This record gives sequence, C-alpha cells and structure tokens, in this order.
Amino acid sequence: MLPFWLSIGVLSLVQAVLVATPRPPSLTLLRRLQSRWWALVLPLSIVVVISAIALESASARFLTYLALIAVPPLAAAALAWLLRGARPLLALAVIPLFAIAWARQDALSGETAALALSALSCVTLGWLTACVVPPRWLKLGIYVMAAIDAWLVFSDLLQGPNAVLNAAAPAAELPRLQLASFGSAVMGFGDLFIAATLGALLASDRRLQLQGAVLAAVICSVWDLLFLFVDQTPATVPIALTLASLELRRNHRGENTKSRDHRRRQGESADHEGATHREDA
Repeated sequence: MLPFWLSIGVLSLVQAVLVATPRPPSLTLLRRLQSRWWALVLPLSIVVVISAIALESASARFLTYLALIAVPPLAAAALAWLLRGARPLLALAVIPLFAIAWARQDALSGETAALALSALSCVTLGWLTACVVPPRWLKLGIYVMAAIDAWLVFSDLLQGPNAVLNAAAPAAELPRLQLASFGSAVMGFGDLFIAATLGALLASDRRLQLQGAVLAAVICSVWDLLFLFVDQTPATVPIALTLASLELRRNHRGENTKSRDHRRRQGESADHEGATHREDA
C-alpha cells in the first residue's frame, strides 16, 4: 500500500485538478431554476448526510447505492459536455472505468478508476450548482460548507458517521463510489464536490481558474501537514481558503488600480492648471 503522505497528496492534487477542469456554467440553460437558495446545497450536503447516518446507520447503505446509480451517468455527462475538451465519445470511458473499479477494488488501478468516476461526477454536480446559484451566494455557500465541515471535524462529530459511510458497500462487491479512496488515504465525496464547484465558479475567467487550481494545489498540500498532529482534517477548508485568497488578491489589485487612476487624474489636473497659468501669463 502507498504511504499516507503520497496517498493524501494525490487526493489533494485531484482537488486542484477539479478546480482547473470545468467549463464555464451556462446562465441560460437552467435560468428558471436560478435562486440563491440553491447555495444551501453545499452545506446541507454535509449536514443532511451526517445527521441521517447519526440517526440511522442504515442510511449509509442507501447512500452507497445512490452513489452507485448516480455517479456513472454524472461522470459520463462531464466527459461528454462539461469538462474542458469534453467530447460525446469520451462518455464511453465510463464503462471501462466502472469495470476496473469493480474488478480491481483492492488494487491501485481499481481505486484510481473509482476515484476518477467520483471526481468526474462532482464536475457535473459542481457545474449544475454554478448554473443555478448567483456567484455571490455560491461563494457564501462554499465558505459555510467549509465552516460546518471544520466544526464537525474538530468537535469529533464527523468521525463516527463518516466511518459508517466509508465502510458501507453495495452487494456483489460492487465499487464504493460514495467516497474518494486512494492508497492509505480517504477523502469525502463532498471534498471533491466543493473543489469542482469552485472550478465552475471560476471557469468564466480561464486565467483566474488556472490560478485558482495552482493555489489550491499549494494550499491543500500545506494543509496536509496538519496530519502530522491530527488524524483527520476538513479537506473543504483549503478550497475555501483558495477562494478567500483569490478574493483578497482581486480586491488588492482593485485598490491599486484605483490608486493609480487617482494619481494619474491628479497629475493630469496639475498639468492642466500649469498650462492655464502659462496662458494667463
């Protein structure tokens, strides 16, 4: 089995890739469904799942079957239309990916295939979310999701239900697609979802999206150093920190631009006044 530092590093890199890959969301496709209230999908994706499992552990089995049914078509949609460079023919790649994830569950190849399916499905979910939520509210949803995740982890309220969810498996040894597992590390489905949602949010500006992906890779890698001291960390937080860093950088640039424009206008005003004085003389 791969060492933990390498396993969690790969999962963090997958989060960064998910920031870089979604196409810009369509503002017309789902116009009638657009509402700020859809932003609640992000934090509720954690609250509802954890609460349901805490109240009734059998709900974890339902969720693993839900993922088994929903993930492949969602991944196919991402490959066909929603990724940068997507082609309809690429949707067929879901078939061998699912076959490998099923036949080689205990091998690294099977884990990689299952991880690819889960990550691709999150691209579709993140893209759809960005289509129906105004950007300002989507940003707020990302921050709230990360805050709730951090509170649940650091108060030890997430570990128990999360372990039950990760252990749930469908019949016939079908692949578990309700989580992201690679080597000796495990990441929640929501950790991939929030990364893909940020990618869709930034996708209208390709340069900003790539900057966000690079920044996410750095922040996620640094965040992983917390595993030197704790056994579990909220992997949604570095994605929220990535968004916050981009926002601060944009605001700083905006202030610098305003300052330069103000100085330029003062200089033009001074030149105009000097010219007027010379004409009077």
